[in-house]
Amino acid sequence: MNGHFVLVLSSVSIAVLFLFLVVLFPDQCGSFGPKKMELRIKQGNNTFSTHHRKLLHGTAAKEPDRIRGEKCSKADIVINQGATSPLPSGIPTYTVEIMNVCVSGCDISGIHFTCGWFSSARLINPNTFRRLRYNDCLVNDGKPLMRGGTLSFQYANTFLYPLSVSRVVCS
Repeated sequence: MNGHFVLVLSSVSIAVLFLFLVVLFPDQCGSFGPKKMELRIKQGNNTFSTHHRKLLHGTAAKEPDRIRGEKCSKADIVINQGATSPLPSGIPTYTVEIMNVCVSGCDISGIHFTCGWFSSARLINPNTFRRLRYNDCLVNDGKPLMRGGTLSFQYANTFLYPLSVSRVVCS
């Protein structure tokens, strides 16, 4: 009976130690640890993510196919957005990066996004980004975003707005 008790006690001790290690080091436990869930949606040049507190970085810039004589296109504007720390009230926040990735030296102005009924619980500088009407948002007050330039802002809402470039003006 004593030997059986020691065997059961040692088995229980090993099981508890294993569970303790899984909780303490979840990334090193292979398929036993908790999984990190992430939803990524790729839509044209735009990548959306629901992964908490990480801002996505775009892929390397590639010169888009251009119509002869065209200086720039919508494809030269890349939008990255991702979830960031929520407001103290618990409302989720998202950071948006808007980049001019034109490699042929073009400044792009009159940047408009499709944005639905975009709204934010956090104030956004209207010179940076504002909704003009349903599904029409203006970037940088219509002023040029220089080649290689980046503009960013944060908004707070219960869900991520899918943003995409609807039109641009080549400066």
